[in-house]
Amino acid sequence: MFDRARRRMVAEQLEGRGIRDPRLLHAMGRVPRHEFLEEALRHRAYEEFALPIGYGQTISHPYTVALMTEALELQGHERVLEVGTGSGYQTAVLAALCANVFTIERLAALAMRARKVLDSQAIYNVALQIGDGTIGWKAEAPFDAILVAAGGPDLPRPLLSQLRRGGRLVVPVGDGDSQSLLRLRLEDSGIREEVIADCRFVKLLGRFGFAR
Repeated sequence: MFDRARRRMVAEQLEGRGIRDPRLLHAMGRVPRHEFLEEALRHRAYEEFALPIGYGQTISHPYTVALMTEALELQGHERVLEVGTGSGYQTAVLAALCANVFTIERLAALAMRARKVLDSQAIYNVALQIGDGTIGWKAEAPFDAILVAAGGPDLPRPLLSQLRRGGRLVVPVGDGDSQSLLRLRLEDSGIREEVIADCRFVKLLGRFGFAR
Protein backbone atom coordinates (compact mmCIF):
# COMPACT_ATOMS: atom_id res chain seq x y z
CA MET A 1 0.00 0.00 0.00
CA PHE A 2 2.58 2.57 1.09
CA ASP A 3 5.21 1.57 -1.49
CA ARG A 4 2.81 2.18 -4.34
CA ALA A 5 1.63 5.49 -2.87
CA ARG A 6 5.24 6.60 -2.42
CA ARG A 7 6.12 5.80 -6.04
CA ARG A 8 3.08 7.77 -7.20
CA MET A 9 4.10 10.69 -4.98
CA VAL A 10 7.55 10.80 -6.57
CA ALA A 11 6.22 10.55 -10.13
CA GLU A 12 3.32 13.00 -9.83
CA GLN A 13 4.20 15.47 -7.08
CA LEU A 14 7.97 15.66 -7.52
CA GLU A 15 9.03 14.74 -11.06
CA GLY A 16 5.72 16.08 -12.36
CA ARG A 17 6.49 19.49 -10.83
CA GLY A 18 10.08 19.81 -11.94
CA ILE A 19 12.21 18.11 -9.28
CA ARG A 20 15.15 16.64 -11.19
CA ASP A 21 17.90 15.58 -8.76
CA PRO A 22 18.04 11.76 -9.19
CA ARG A 23 19.56 11.17 -5.76
CA LEU A 24 16.80 13.18 -4.12
CA LEU A 25 14.06 11.40 -6.08
CA HIS A 26 15.55 8.06 -5.08
CA ALA A 27 15.74 9.08 -1.41
CA MET A 28 12.15 10.29 -1.28
CA GLY A 29 11.10 7.10 -3.01
CA ARG A 30 12.63 5.12 -0.16
CA VAL A 31 12.13 7.13 3.04
CA PRO A 32 8.85 5.92 4.63
CA ARG A 33 7.06 9.22 5.23
CA HIS A 34 4.14 7.44 6.92
CA GLU A 35 6.40 6.30 9.76
CA PHE A 36 6.87 9.92 10.80
CA LEU A 37 3.13 10.46 11.33
CA GLU A 38 0.68 9.35 13.98
CA GLU A 39 -1.19 6.16 13.11
CA ALA A 40 -4.46 8.02 12.41
CA LEU A 41 -2.85 10.11 9.65
CA ARG A 42 -0.65 7.52 7.97
CA HIS A 43 -3.16 6.83 5.21
CA ARG A 44 -2.67 10.47 4.08
CA ALA A 45 1.13 10.43 4.26
CA TYR A 46 1.73 10.59 0.50
CA GLU A 47 -0.93 13.12 -0.36
CA GLU A 48 0.06 16.63 -1.41
CA PHE A 49 -0.68 18.24 1.94
CA ALA A 50 1.10 19.50 5.02
CA LEU A 51 -0.14 17.43 7.96
CA PRO A 52 -0.26 18.15 11.70
CA ILE A 53 2.27 16.50 13.99
CA GLY A 54 1.12 18.09 17.25
CA TYR A 55 2.13 21.16 19.27
CA GLY A 56 1.01 23.48 16.46
CA GLN A 57 3.61 22.08 14.06
CA THR A 58 3.30 20.36 10.69
CA ILE A 59 5.15 18.02 8.36
CA SER A 60 5.63 19.91 5.09
CA HIS A 61 4.04 18.45 2.00
CA PRO A 62 6.38 16.35 -0.15
CA TYR A 63 7.02 18.93 -2.87
CA THR A 64 8.15 21.51 -0.32
CA VAL A 65 10.55 19.01 1.25
CA ALA A 66 11.93 18.20 -2.20
CA LEU A 67 12.19 21.83 -3.32
CA MET A 68 14.11 22.90 -0.22
CA THR A 69 16.37 19.88 -0.30
CA GLU A 70 17.16 20.22 -4.00
CA ALA A 71 18.09 23.87 -3.42
CA LEU A 72 20.89 22.74 -1.07
CA GLU A 73 22.61 20.99 -4.02
CA LEU A 74 23.91 18.13 -1.89
CA GLN A 75 26.54 15.80 -3.35
CA GLY A 76 26.95 13.35 -0.46
CA HIS A 77 29.95 14.59 1.52
CA GLU A 78 28.33 17.53 3.30
CA ARG A 79 27.70 18.40 6.93
CA VAL A 80 24.20 19.88 7.07
CA LEU A 81 22.46 21.87 9.80
CA GLU A 82 18.68 21.59 9.98
CA VAL A 83 16.71 24.08 12.07
CA GLY A 84 13.37 22.58 13.10
CA THR A 85 13.48 18.78 13.31
CA GLY A 86 9.70 18.48 13.61
CA SER A 87 8.59 14.96 12.71
CA GLY A 88 12.08 13.99 11.54
CA TYR A 89 10.99 13.30 7.95
CA GLN A 90 12.98 16.13 6.37
CA THR A 91 15.88 15.04 8.57
CA ALA A 92 15.69 11.51 7.17
CA VAL A 93 15.69 12.78 3.59
CA LEU A 94 18.75 14.94 4.29
CA ALA A 95 20.50 12.04 6.01
CA ALA A 96 20.13 9.96 2.86
CA LEU A 97 21.87 12.64 0.81
CA CYS A 98 24.78 13.88 2.92
CA ALA A 99 27.42 12.65 5.36
CA ASN A 100 26.05 14.12 8.60
CA VAL A 101 22.95 16.00 9.71
CA PHE A 102 22.91 18.20 12.80
CA THR A 103 19.31 19.02 13.63
CA ILE A 104 17.82 21.28 16.31
CA GLU A 105 14.27 21.14 17.68
CA ARG A 106 12.97 23.48 20.38
CA LEU A 107 10.15 21.17 21.49
CA ALA A 108 11.50 18.26 23.54
CA ALA A 109 8.49 16.02 22.90
CA LEU A 110 8.87 16.33 19.12
CA ALA A 111 12.64 15.87 19.32
CA MET A 112 12.33 12.65 21.31
CA ARG A 113 9.66 11.28 19.01
CA ALA A 114 11.73 12.11 15.93
CA ARG A 115 14.80 10.46 17.44
CA LYS A 116 12.82 7.32 18.13
CA VAL A 117 11.58 7.08 14.53
CA LEU A 118 15.01 7.85 13.06
CA ASP A 119 16.55 5.11 15.18
CA SER A 120 13.82 2.67 14.18
CA GLN A 121 14.78 3.31 10.54
CA ALA A 122 18.49 2.79 11.29
CA ILE A 123 19.31 6.39 10.41
CA TYR A 124 22.37 6.98 12.52
CA ASN A 125 24.20 9.85 10.82
CA VAL A 126 22.00 12.38 12.63
CA ALA A 127 22.91 14.35 15.76
CA LEU A 128 19.88 15.93 17.44
CA GLN A 129 19.84 18.78 19.94
CA ILE A 130 16.94 20.32 21.85
CA GLY A 131 17.20 24.10 21.87
CA ASP A 132 16.85 27.38 19.99
CA GLY A 133 17.67 26.68 16.36
CA THR A 134 17.90 30.36 15.44
CA ILE A 135 21.29 30.56 17.19
CA GLY A 136 22.56 27.52 15.30
CA TRP A 137 25.03 24.93 16.58
CA LYS A 138 28.31 26.78 16.93
CA ALA A 139 30.25 23.85 18.34
CA GLU A 140 29.71 21.87 15.12
CA ALA A 141 30.15 24.75 12.65
CA PRO A 142 30.99 25.42 9.92
CA PHE A 143 28.34 23.69 7.83
CA ASP A 144 28.28 23.07 4.10
CA ALA A 145 24.53 23.66 3.97
CA ILE A 146 21.79 24.89 6.31
CA LEU A 147 18.05 24.30 5.97
CA VAL A 148 15.52 26.21 8.08
CA ALA A 149 12.12 24.51 8.23
CA ALA A 150 10.12 27.44 9.66
CA GLY A 151 9.50 31.03 8.57
CA GLY A 152 11.14 33.93 10.39
CA PRO A 153 10.78 37.70 10.09
CA ASP A 154 14.36 38.03 8.89
CA LEU A 155 17.45 35.95 8.25
CA PRO A 156 18.82 34.55 11.56
CA ARG A 157 22.29 36.11 11.38
CA PRO A 158 24.08 33.50 13.53
CA LEU A 159 23.26 30.86 10.92
CA LEU A 160 25.04 32.75 8.17
CA SER A 161 28.14 33.02 10.35
CA GLN A 162 28.13 29.23 10.72
CA LEU A 163 28.06 28.57 6.97
CA ARG A 164 31.22 27.44 5.23
CA ARG A 165 32.52 29.51 2.31
CA GLY A 166 30.69 28.23 -0.75
CA GLY A 167 27.83 26.92 1.37
CA ARG A 168 24.08 27.28 0.82
CA LEU A 169 21.44 28.43 3.29
CA VAL A 170 17.77 27.81 2.45
CA VAL A 171 15.31 29.70 4.64
CA PRO A 172 11.73 31.06 4.48
CA VAL A 173 11.59 34.77 5.37
CA GLY A 174 8.49 36.90 5.83
CA ASP A 175 5.58 37.54 8.14
CA GLY A 176 3.43 34.98 9.90
CA ASP A 177 1.09 34.53 6.93
CA SER A 178 3.42 34.20 3.96
CA GLN A 179 7.11 34.09 3.23
CA SER A 180 9.61 33.95 0.42
CA LEU A 181 11.81 30.87 0.26
CA LEU A 182 15.37 32.16 -0.13
CA ARG A 183 18.67 30.53 -1.02
CA LEU A 184 21.78 32.37 0.10
CA ARG A 185 25.26 31.44 -1.11
CA LEU A 186 28.30 32.53 0.82
CA GLU A 187 30.83 33.48 -1.86
CA ASP A 188 34.22 35.18 -1.78
CA SER A 189 32.61 38.33 -3.11
CA GLY A 190 29.82 38.31 -0.50
CA ILE A 191 26.33 36.86 -0.14
CA ARG A 192 24.29 35.99 -3.22
CA GLU A 193 20.55 35.78 -2.57
CA GLU A 194 17.94 34.07 -4.74
CA VAL A 195 14.18 33.81 -4.31
CA ILE A 196 13.10 30.23 -4.98
CA ALA A 197 9.35 30.42 -4.38
CA ASP A 198 6.55 31.90 -2.32
CA CYS A 199 5.72 29.73 0.65
CA ARG A 200 3.96 29.47 3.98
CA PHE A 201 5.58 27.84 7.00
CA VAL A 202 4.88 27.76 10.71
CA LYS A 203 6.59 30.56 12.62
CA LEU A 204 10.27 30.29 13.44
CA LEU A 205 10.39 30.94 17.18
CA GLY A 206 13.54 31.90 19.02
CA ARG A 207 16.00 34.63 19.83
CA PHE A 208 16.47 35.50 16.14
CA GLY A 209 12.95 34.59 15.04
CA PHE A 210 9.48 35.46 16.24
CA ALA A 211 9.00 35.92 19.98
CA ARG A 212 5.73 33.92 19.85
